[in-house]
Amino acid sequence: MNIDNKTVDHLAHLARLEFENEAKEAIINDLNRILSFVEKLNEVNTDQVEPLIYMTEETNNLREDEVSQTITHAQALKNAPKKDSDYFRVPKFVEKK
Repeated sequence: MNIDNKTVDHLAHLARLEFENEAKEAIINDLNRILSFVEKLNEVNTDQVEPLIYMTEETNNLREDEVSQTITHAQALKNAPKKDSDYFRVPKFVEKK
């Protein structure tokens, strides 16, 4: 497969892009290089190669979730600029249409 102006124009339309002449020539060159690389990969014999599912054999060592209260309700409201008995007070930001 070879990339030409018509193919780049079609791809540009699908991606909603516009290319000038110099940029279009650069894109054509880059796409042709990518395709030639993929064609080289197709030449490699992969009959005895297992499919790669994970990049590494490592597993994540995650800690257990532990519920703990680090700040009390009163401490959270202590430095609030505006507060009600149990809540932060903030300006209204929802507008009705």
